[in-house]
Amino acid sequence: MISRYVLPALAALGVLFAVYSVVTGQRQVPAAQPVTEPAQPQYASYVAGAGIVEASTENIAVGTFVPGVVSEVFVKVGDRVKAGAPLFKVDDRDLQAELEVRKAAAKSAAANVATANATLADVKNQLELWQAVTDSRAVSKDDLERKRYAVQIQEAKVAQAQADVQSAEAQVKATQIEMDRRLVKAPVDGELLQVKIRLGEYAPAGVLAQPLMMIGNTAVLHVRVDVDENDAWRVRPDAPATGYVRGNRDINTGLRFVRIEPYVVPKRSLTGDSTERVDTRVLQVLYAFDAGGGGNANGNGNAAATGKLPIYVGQQMDVFVDAPPASAKAVAVAK
Repeated sequence: MISRYVLPALAALGVLFAVYSVVTGQRQVPAAQPVTEPAQPQYASYVAGAGIVEASTENIAVGTFVPGVVSEVFVKVGDRVKAGAPLFKVDDRDLQAELEVRKAAAKSAAANVATANATLADVKNQLELWQAVTDSRAVSKDDLERKRYAVQIQEAKVAQAQADVQSAEAQVKATQIEMDRRLVKAPVDGELLQVKIRLGEYAPAGVLAQPLMMIGNTAVLHVRVDVDENDAWRVRPDAPATGYVRGNRDINTGLRFVRIEPYVVPKRSLTGDSTERVDTRVLQVLYAFDAGGGGNANGNGNAAATGKLPIYVGQQMDVFVDAPPASAKAVAVAK
């Protein structure tokens, strides 16, 4: 009797639950609020692109000619150095010992030259004495010829000794050059952006995934902007452009055109937009701005206090370039 009412009740509850699930599933979930307001372009028509901040010299990955254990590190992150300043040194004690040996060999070769010159002077003096004898019966012709040959032989020995000196000096210079190759120097004036090598670590040569050091000139910064290939035709070198720091649109700065990279490359810098295509190619356009300031930093006030924009190498920027509208494509092609 009871089971006859239980089954219909359970069925009714199942129907009600299904109706409830359908109704609640159709409710629209409110969109998540952005952490920060996105940058708003100030141009009526524009081309937008994601940019990466880099040094004006590009970010130079410093390597070493000769692999080995690092014996000295002369810099730290953030140091500003001049071109040619020492950065780090690979252990060269073996070359220092070799240099001393070769310097000693050079001194020995120089001493041999002095000895050969003295011997040459002696045989020349003997030849002059024999030639000064007026009585032909006192000096045989063969003895006189032997004296002349002795002078020629000694002159050749002097030349050989001088050549040995040049060879020894060249070996000394070669060792000094090899020692200089183990002292890694700054290729340009710039700032140390990364230092990933420490005293006592092994420094490998060649192309590395993680460079030993990274340096670049940050007095003027560049922004490498990826422009979609479909909008590449709209970019004009003389058009004004503005860059906004990702995460704070109040930190922005005007940009100066530097150059357009002539080769269109696959897209690597992604914005995270769900509609973004990753199988496209981009035109890379470089713009410059002064790191010392000249922009707007209402967001945190640091720039107003220090005169320096809080923008760093490797940071992302949203860049907008004034451009003709896309509807003008047909007119541009016709012209």
